Amino acid sequence: MWKALWQKWTMSPGQRDTDHTNRRQTWRRVLEREMQRWSAMPCEQLLSELHELKVYEVEHESKSYQIEIQILENTKTYVHVSISVDDGSLPASIRPETQSFLCQKPQS
Repeated sequence: MWKALWQKWTMSPGQRDTDHTNRRQTWRRVLEREMQRWSAMPCEQLLSELHELKVYEVEHESKSYQIEIQILENTKTYVHVSISVDDGSLPASIRPETQSFLCQKPQS
């Protein structure tokens, strides 16, 4: 562990920036895949599966990523859902990649 930290500290700023950018790009790809999966569900299914914060891991290119998904709003006309992705690395994972979407409820 210390060796990895030492290598990180001794990197030039340009190398650290590239590492950070690559990490964020990968998080965005994982997030996009999860957004497609969850936004394709009907509202009733979202409400059924997301009655509380849902946290799970997925694998992408042989690495594990943590997904957090939750309902932000549940109104008469829509459900607002947030999805966040990170890889558990600090300090980058303090601010995960996050997006949200609206699911319109059927009009009755």
